[in-house]
Amino acid sequence: MKKIAIFVDVQNIYYTTRDTYGRQFNYRKLWQKISTQGEITSAIAYATQRNDDQQTRFHDALKHIGFTLKLKPYIQRSDGSAKGDWDVGITIDMLDIAEAVDSVILLSGDGDFDLLLKKINSRYGLSSEVYGVPALTARSLMDAASIYHPIDNDLLL
Repeated sequence: MKKIAIFVDVQNIYYTTRDTYGRQFNYRKLWQKISTQGEITSAIAYATQRNDDQQTRFHDALKHIGFTLKLKPYIQRSDGSAKGDWDVGITIDMLDIAEAVDSVILLSGDGDFDLLLKKINSRYGLSSEVYGVPALTARSLMDAASIYHPIDNDLLL
């Protein structure tokens, strides 16, 4: 059975689905879809933590589905911008697990991950799949993935 690892850039998926569709992503439906393709051996969702009730319920729902949650504190800068970037954490975790799986699935539209997927594909010979909102997913990331899945109405609440 094919071994699959899932990596979710939660902030990216939240903002791209909200800004494009005005809706939220359906993580349960994604899990059901991917689980028919093989065994999900690892599923990590990377998010920021603001300590509000709605976000806590969302995090609990992700855990209930089967995701391991990794949290960073939400940092509000003095200029009004915010920081909660998980790019390096996702990269390290994906490289660490690459030898133990047959396929990696990344949920993000961030073009910074194109080099990571190229490395995963060439060094480990893995299949790499990306789920992202078409209008807000970097072309370089789509091109680096073995398979690109556009997020559309089928995967939205």
